[in-house]
Amino acid sequence: MLAILGIDHLVFRTTDLPAMLAFYRGVLGCAIERELPEEGLTQLRAGNALIDIVTCDSPLGRLGGGPPQQDGRNVDHICLLIEAMEEQTLLDYLSEQGIATQGFAKRYGAQGFGRSLYIHDPEGNVVELKLAKGEP
Repeated sequence: MLAILGIDHLVFRTTDLPAMLAFYRGVLGCAIERELPEEGLTQLRAGNALIDIVTCDSPLGRLGGGPPQQDGRNVDHICLLIEAMEEQTLLDYLSEQGIATQGFAKRYGAQGFGRSLYIHDPEGNVVELKLAKGEP
């Protein structure tokens, strides 16, 4: 039913933004593409994908709970870019599979703004499904 085209972005949580930027920019050469400091979000270009870094004490970071530690999560979510389709078709398919959703929203990713929704895998990991641009 779904045709995954690739990873659009992944989101790391951090308590030390300068260290994360030094690593991803300085060591790996990722350029800053977009910053929303009031939300606690920095987005770095990693080839055809994005690496989002969210500070734990920011509005976005607090949504993920406490800071990363041995018994806490560091990866907030991954986003899979999927082939374009009608939103209702995807919602119906996920419902048939017993997968709960919260509906679609406009979000920014490696391909720019687009429509996506969040689901959870069996281990509770958050997976964002983002529709590729184009006609379904």
